[in-house]
Amino acid sequence: MRNDEVISLINPYKDKLYRFALSILHNVYDAEDVMQELLVRIWKKRDEFVELENKQAWCMTVTRNLAIDKIRKNKKTQNNLDISECYNVSDSNATPAELVVRNDEMKKLVKMIDELSENQKTVIHLRDIEGYSYKEISELAGLTLDQVKINLHRGRQALKDKILNNLRKTK
Repeated sequence: MRNDEVISLINPYKDKLYRFALSILHNVYDAEDVMQELLVRIWKKRDEFVELENKQAWCMTVTRNLAIDKIRKNKKTQNNLDISECYNVSDSNATPAELVVRNDEMKKLVKMIDELSENQKTVIHLRDIEGYSYKEISELAGLTLDQVKINLHRGRQALKDKILNNLRKTK
């Protein structure tokens, strides 16, 4: 199997994999490193990869594990990313002041999300940002359906509490 054939197998979901890595790492360069390492892993296991029934689930799991390994290796939690690169917060009709406020709010939200458990972050990203169903998340994250629902509920509740606390502090 040629390199371009292997790459064509993940092309349909490479952007989702990149966004997923970026949502965990918050660093463009680290996310790109994870994507390259994913391609290396796929290449090394190309014969097995071709036979996989759910290639996307395998890729999501490997991407998640590589991103977590990257965090552990770097031992850094700084947000080195202009968050508008990850989530589109720009609006052509917005004033520069409005864009600054939106960007600040997005950075606060990302910081709050970072404080969640890994499973909660993963489930919230896959459901609320990528739009996956509970069943798909279960397969992608390697969790039971009940664990997906529990992590999603608890993660959303924790975010809601953090946002409300933040609003109270600013008043």
